Amino acid sequence: MENYANHFLIATPKMPDPRFTQTVIYICSHSLQEGAMGVVVNNYLPDINLANIIKGMDITLPDIVMPRIFIGGPVDQEAGFFLHSAEYKSSEYSLAVSESIILSRDSRIIYDIAEDKGPVDYLFILGYSGWGPGQLENELTRDGWLMLPADYNDLFKVAPEDKWRNICKKYGVNIAIFEDVTGTA
Repeated sequence: MENYANHFLIATPKMPDPRFTQTVIYICSHSLQEGAMGVVVNNYLPDINLANIIKGMDITLPDIVMPRIFIGGPVDQEAGFFLHSAEYKSSEYSLAVSESIILSRDSRIIYDIAEDKGPVDYLFILGYSGWGPGQLENELTRDGWLMLPADYNDLFKVAPEDKWRNICKKYGVNIAIFEDVTGTA
């Protein structure tokens, strides 16, 4: 079995669940025994950003543009996560997904961002997407998902609204005509 951590899970036009239409999910952990966990990295709240969270914590806002808040999936949408660059060291509440990317629930990151000492690149995400043991592997046998290798720049440097098409295009997948393809590999 392949470990899908540090991969993108791309919803195809045949995705039957409307909550995942045109989504890009970054898989953070995956094992046959425990299942999989990932976060949607191209679906954000349109009217609020991290400044709203910082203001709510009564922290002085830094003089920088605050990033959007992403909706990571339908599970535990009250839980906040930072997906960030690995040069920033956080606590034991972190998971090294790759050599360059970490998933963290350490609230200290917000304070460090406010003091301009946070990670170079990061996404703030509420909730996550999860699969039980064997569930993701089963879903991959249908036409609703496409698994592609993740890339740091695609994760942090591509605009959210461009990720779905750009990542597919990068790997030679014309996602617009994907729905005309039948059968499974």
